[in-house]
Order: sequence, then C-alpha cells, then structure tokens
Amino acid sequence: MSDRHDRSHLVDRRVRVQGRPVDTYAALPPEAERGSVRRVTVVGEEILSRPCREVTEFGTAELSALIDDMFLTMYVADGAGLAANQVDVDLRLFVYDCPDDDGIRHVGHIINPVLELPDPGSRRLVDEFEGCLSVPGAAMAVPRTDRAVVRGLDKDGSPLAIEGTGYFARCLQHEADHLVGHTYLDRLSKRDRKDALRQMEERREDVFAQRATKAGSLRR
Repeated sequence: MSDRHDRSHLVDRRVRVQGRPVDTYAALPPEAERGSVRRVTVVGEEILSRPCREVTEFGTAELSALIDDMFLTMYVADGAGLAANQVDVDLRLFVYDCPDDDGIRHVGHIINPVLELPDPGSRRLVDEFEGCLSVPGAAMAVPRTDRAVVRGLDKDGSPLAIEGTGYFARCLQHEADHLVGHTYLDRLSKRDRKDALRQMEERREDVFAQRATKAGSLRR
C-alpha cells in the first residue's frame, strides 16, 4: 500500500511495534537496515491474482531475511505496507509501517493473517484515496471499514493480534486482500479500474525512477 504521509526522518514518539507501545523508534527500523531491495511485482503478474500459501516453518533465517528485505523494499517504494507476493514470494505474510488517524505509528509484520471486520450492522465504511505499490502511480477512492483486526503469527510462530483504526485499518485490509489474490482494483467499478490503469501507464516510469534513486541513496 502506498504511503500518503511524509516520514520526514524524525524519531517517532507514539509508536506500536508488533502491537506493543514503545517509547521511541527509528525512522528506518532494524529490519530495513539489514535488508536488500527486491523487485516489486506489478498488476497483471499471475502471482498477484491467486491466494498465497500458508507459512509452515518458523524461526528460520530465510523467513527473517525475507521480512528484512520486504521492509527495505517497502521504504524504497514509499509504502505503508507490503505483502510477500508483491516481492514475488508465494507466502501469507505482510509487513507494515503505517500511522493511524490518531497519529500513532504502527510497525511490524504478521504471518498467516486472518482479517476480522466489524459486524455489518456496526461497521462504518469510509471512502478514501488508496494507492498500491503494485499499481505504481495510481490512486483511487476505495470504501473500507474504519476498524479492522488481523490475527496471525510472528516470525517465531508466536500468536499476534493487531488492531487498526482509520488509515491503519485501511492498510491492514489492503494487505490482507493481497494475500487472497486481490488488489484494490478488484474493488473498483469497471470505469474506475480503467482510470487507475490509465494513471499507472502515464506515471509508472516516473515512479520506477524515483524508487531507483531512493534505493541508490540508501545504499550509500
């Protein structure tokens, strides 16, 4: 998911890491410091249109390295969230670094997530512009609930429950969609989908150039 916020490279004061509050947290988390940049898949690639496989092995060096790479790739692409199939890996996993509407920054990863939304009678839908790192350069209004919970596991196999409100709830829903083979384009009318794809074609090369520049600066 694209990030609508200016990160400004400041140390944050209100942060939850893996759902738990911390006093301060660096603009670039340790996972990203260890990671390598991977190519972001683009809508139309087959891996984005099918459900991902469950993760069955935990506590491995390979899983930790994947999470590290996903964090760095997300920052290079100016994202607020990134699913594993967006780096061409067929696993149920996403990472995030996303603020909610109260200004609290949420950072973490979750594996094999199950999305829980409010009951239809109590949920509130919000139309807000949404972008996707796999639909580079496009943004469209998408209705999402203003609250969401994902339950899953961390990289060591310990249980996690992450609750989001506002923009962070949108992020959780967006990334959970990826893991079942959907992008936000699938939630649009045919007309709006066509508009989003037109935006992507017009802007994608500029977006790729910006990512390359940022990747180069982070390697220095």
